[in-house]
Amino acid sequence: MEDLQAPLMQNIPSFSIVLETENLANANPRDLAKSLNSLANQDISPKLANEVLLLESGDTPPELLQQLCEQYPWIKVHHTNIKTSYYEAKMLGAELVTGEIIVYSDSDCIYQKDWLRNLLTSFNQEDDIQIVAGETVTRGNGPYGTAMALTYIFPQYSDKKSLAKTSQYFLNNVAFRRDFLLKHPIPLDIPLYRGNCVIHAYHLLEQGYTIWQHPQAKANHAPPSGISHFFWRFLLMGHDYYWQKSLLKTAISTSGKSYSTLMLDTKSKLQAFWERFSGMLIKQPINLLYLPFAIPIVITSLILILVGYLITLFQPNYLLNTYQVMQGEDLVLST
Repeated sequence: MEDLQAPLMQNIPSFSIVLETENLANANPRDLAKSLNSLANQDISPKLANEVLLLESGDTPPELLQQLCEQYPWIKVHHTNIKTSYYEAKMLGAELVTGEIIVYSDSDCIYQKDWLRNLLTSFNQEDDIQIVAGETVTRGNGPYGTAMALTYIFPQYSDKKSLAKTSQYFLNNVAFRRDFLLKHPIPLDIPLYRGNCVIHAYHLLEQGYTIWQHPQAKANHAPPSGISHFFWRFLLMGHDYYWQKSLLKTAISTSGKSYSTLMLDTKSKLQAFWERFSGMLIKQPINLLYLPFAIPIVITSLILILVGYLITLFQPNYLLNTYQVMQGEDLVLST
């Protein structure tokens, strides 16, 4: 197998893969098995990585973790504090691994067979490429899947073919040169649940760096699992939109750039929604049949985002603090 992969590995820098289990706190732990299986099936084997580091924060049932380690012996498990956040785990991974390139994946994502190859080979196209993002969509079928394709975080695939410049990345599908990331770390001390990468991307662009995207490095992400996860995830999206807008407004005013260029303004949000809607119907016309049943879920999602935004407008830290307290209580009960 490794002999067959030798041509693929020519001139590819050394690499490490980092994923965490914090993302499974509200998701189905079995998603981790699906994610690892998709890594195992890459046309560049994860066995060729310096390490595949799994940062385990107590969110995986011990029996499942043992089973996965036996099934995929190339996994290296590093146990972290149960309070380690998603972004803290990702940056801890950057400090612990040894590959020239850090490839970030998530425990609830499934990756297409050529995902890893498309990310790694991109670094050979220009000497100054420091970051390469892939494209992630939300998976799901039926009315719920249709609703999540419209309102959850990730847009539709762009259908582009080659490496191009972009303005953002998702940490479930991106690769960095390790030295560059350690020199320009993702900010941790900001009041966001998710979305630190939005702030990080802005600062990289503002410093003159280029974020590249390979549209054929494709992944799909699990939608919120269960009513509680759905409820809190969309409330916290509203919380994050408020803080992203506030933090970016401050950064832009400090740099002297126009606030109208901010990606989070209303016009661009409406445009993004329309692009999702039209793209979804073009690529999967069957969703038109599900749309009447998806509309109530879409409306509920948007109301939760708005409510989360308004709560955070008047009490900036209330939602995130409440959610973290609830998560802490759940961890105590589970142990």
